[in-house]
Amino acid sequence: MYDPSFLYLKKVRVRKNVIPHHKNQCMKIGFIGLGNLGTPIAENLLEKRKELYVYNRTAAKAQHLIAKGATLCQSVKELASLCDIVISIVSDDAAINNITQGENGIAANLKAEGIHISMSTILPATSIALAQLHQQHNNNYITAPILGRPEAAKARKLNFLVSGNEELQDVIEPILHDAGAVNIWTYGEDAGAANTAKLCSNYLIVSAIQAMSEGISLARHSGIDAEQWMNMLTQTIFAAPAYINYGNLLLKEAYQPAAFSLKLALKDVNLVAEQASETQANMPLGKLLQQQMNKCIEKGMGDYDVTALALALS
Repeated sequence: MYDPSFLYLKKVRVRKNVIPHHKNQCMKIGFIGLGNLGTPIAENLLEKRKELYVYNRTAAKAQHLIAKGATLCQSVKELASLCDIVISIVSDDAAINNITQGENGIAANLKAEGIHISMSTILPATSIALAQLHQQHNNNYITAPILGRPEAAKARKLNFLVSGNEELQDVIEPILHDAGAVNIWTYGEDAGAANTAKLCSNYLIVSAIQAMSEGISLARHSGIDAEQWMNMLTQTIFAAPAYINYGNLLLKEAYQPAAFSLKLALKDVNLVAEQASETQANMPLGKLLQQQMNKCIEKGMGDYDVTALALALS
């Protein structure tokens, strides 16, 4: 959801049994989920790899990739059976379960020793269950959710949060860089760990949007220049991409078109609340965020950008 392109992480983990680069380049890669974020990631892969199998529930969204040389598959089963690596980025837990489970799903049809890279924002428990399912089918599941909006994907400035088998993390690292990674942050072998990191990150971003919205509203109601105030903050104590980028969108009231919709952001906050309940973590601010976001959605703003959260104050 944001673009911390100034960050750099040097990996210190010892690399073992990494697939040589020329063999990595020969892997057949499939991509499922051509939404606002999935599309530029797929374009990055196609540009670097020159070959990409794609599937999307709405096939029309794949046409511009087909024109650039991608191969359209008619089903998840067809794509999985052709590929060594399948990347998925779908909207929620139900969607990833739908494409992964069952006789027509990724797990049952992916090549032996193949890897399913899940970039979706989902519950940690969902990833753990899917990793176990893949293991039953003699293939693998790696979690790799993303920090970055579509414009960051186009600029190849995405941050990937990765967890799962560490040797396989080494295998997929060049693929993630081809997909647009500026950094890859690793969270160990627990398949759900990167999902936890992603949920915590999105929670802070939505919280920041709420706080900035209130601050901008108070500044304007009090008769000071809100833009001047935000400019001061983002050059001093809040000189961070989340505040700079989302602050600009809030000041411009640029709620459409949505790069990341309010309804998807609410889905993430609901997942945070579910994970908090599961782990007995106390998150009272989360309840307020849910109330404010639901207020906007009840007014028909579900497809607006997440920054439309500010409209709950009107």
